[in-house]
Amino acid sequence: MIKDIFKRYEQKYLLTEEQYIKMIDYINAYTKPDDFGKSTICNIYFDTPNYYLIRRSLEKPIYKEKLRIRTYGVSSNPDNVFIEIKKKYDGIVYKRRTRINYSLNINNLNNLNNVSFIKTNITNKQIISEIEYFTNLYKNLKPSVFLSYDRVAYISNNDENLRITFDSNIIYRDYDLTFKSTIYGKEILPHNMVLLEIKTASNYPLWLTNFLSKEKIYQTSFSKYGKAYMSIIKLPENYEHIW
Repeated sequence: MIKDIFKRYEQKYLLTEEQYIKMIDYINAYTKPDDFGKSTICNIYFDTPNYYLIRRSLEKPIYKEKLRIRTYGVSSNPDNVFIEIKKKYDGIVYKRRTRINYSLNINNLNNLNNVSFIKTNITNKQIISEIEYFTNLYKNLKPSVFLSYDRVAYISNNDENLRITFDSNIIYRDYDLTFKSTIYGKEILPHNMVLLEIKTASNYPLWLTNFLSKEKIYQTSFSKYGKAYMSIIKLPENYEHIW
């Protein structure tokens, strides 16, 4: 069953191709593919015309949030299109999402500030309330960045709250902001690197900490949308990390 509400810690690591292959082989004894398994994820992030949300995130506040529409696999499948609000407070990530009746029309995306559009296309009342609050707080929200990547996702055999994902082929564009087009854009990660994300509600199991320690895999900060934004405005690569 696909979850719609999350409260968890999320840690990120950058892997070489060799580390990725070793880790996939190792975790097979402790995990299994999750509901989506291997998929291509496409996102459209929303922001103000001057990128207020991601600029604020660069400042590392104790609280930050973002809004996106996400598809898993074929975007024309209505069961795989979600609208998500993701918040981070004092190191804990809160995410709420619901399926959206989305026609894949860019004009609809620009109508996210329209209450009647929200109520017509979203059935979850709590999400409607949160989006209305979000769009009232941040005026003139619009599609900002299209971001896509290939993901391989696993869930622990013994703890449904432990999820391990590997992202590669991470690309973005700040134009042609629609799911109708083919997947294309500018790379964020080199071909030989993989982004590992570990998502859990509690401490890591011993088997996982042992592997990370043995392979000298260390936590880092990496934001896909943040990296895209820095590329758009041409901030240097060594600019302060963000989530």
